[in-house]
Amino acid sequence: MAMGKVFNSISSVLAFAVIVSSLNSCVDSTKASNKVASTAMESLEKEVKKPKKKLSEAFKSYWYSGNAEITSYTLEQARYGELRDGHAVMIYVTEPFLPEKQVKADRNNPGNVSVLKLNATKKYFTGIYPYSVMSSTFYPIHDNQHALKTSLSMQEWCGHVYSQINNRDQFEFTSHSYFESEADQHINLDKTVLENEIWNKIRISPKDLPTGNFSIIPSLEYVRLRHTELKAYDANAEIKEEDGLMTYSITYPELERTLAITITSDFPHSIEGWTETFTSGFGSGAKQMTTKATKIKSIKTAYWGQNSNKDFVLRDSLGL
Repeated sequence: MAMGKVFNSISSVLAFAVIVSSLNSCVDSTKASNKVASTAMESLEKEVKKPKKKLSEAFKSYWYSGNAEITSYTLEQARYGELRDGHAVMIYVTEPFLPEKQVKADRNNPGNVSVLKLNATKKYFTGIYPYSVMSSTFYPIHDNQHALKTSLSMQEWCGHVYSQINNRDQFEFTSHSYFESEADQHINLDKTVLENEIWNKIRISPKDLPTGNFSIIPSLEYVRLRHTELKAYDANAEIKEEDGLMTYSITYPELERTLAITITSDFPHSIEGWTETFTSGFGSGAKQMTTKATKIKSIKTAYWGQNSNKDFVLRDSLGL
């Protein structure tokens, strides 16, 4: 009986010690989590060196109306040395974004950053099988720092791939592919201009786009399609304006590639179309070709609530 009491006493002490240890562990875990979030915020704050651009009343009225802007395009996509007919859609909308978690915020909180999000999609066929491409870029509406996040997914019958760049202390690139030579990648890059963020910046302040010679990281889509190394490349950019339109062109000498985006000179700087000239195909079938997108129609609507069968007819208004 005495031994039983001693055993029970020891068990109680041990149980108490485990509980205390667990509580301390939880506290340490919470502290660690808070430290990570704090570090993420600090790294972003270090990058914010430019003052926030003041938003005009016209800008706020257009982009904070509770609607998204959806624009459809006819697409001639260069792939495997041939042009493929398809269509592209660009969806722009403002959202609150959590920089530490790198996701859209579910509710209001002091740490939210207002971003202009672009979801850009392409669909086309290569022979018997289809390609489906989508990129998402979250860019601060005040145009005072790099995109907080950009991602790409691509599906076709050979498999699917996903890649993402997170803006933290550096650009953190993650990629998953079904190709053995690419497989799973995790690399860090020094911060510089992202081609993906150009499409957002062009809608906010096109005259402040980078021009002349500078370094830029090509779009995740181009890197994937051409199986090109993701890194900063030297480039040259210029803006030409004529007949109420502005054309912003970026040329990559090393990649033998030029991207030209045409927008309206006046607000809201709608994207009327673009061309992308680059080497398409591989081996003896490789040649310089030009992808071309031409605007069909643009509408403003809260599409996320238009998901019933009766709403299907709305696609007609986009020519899709």
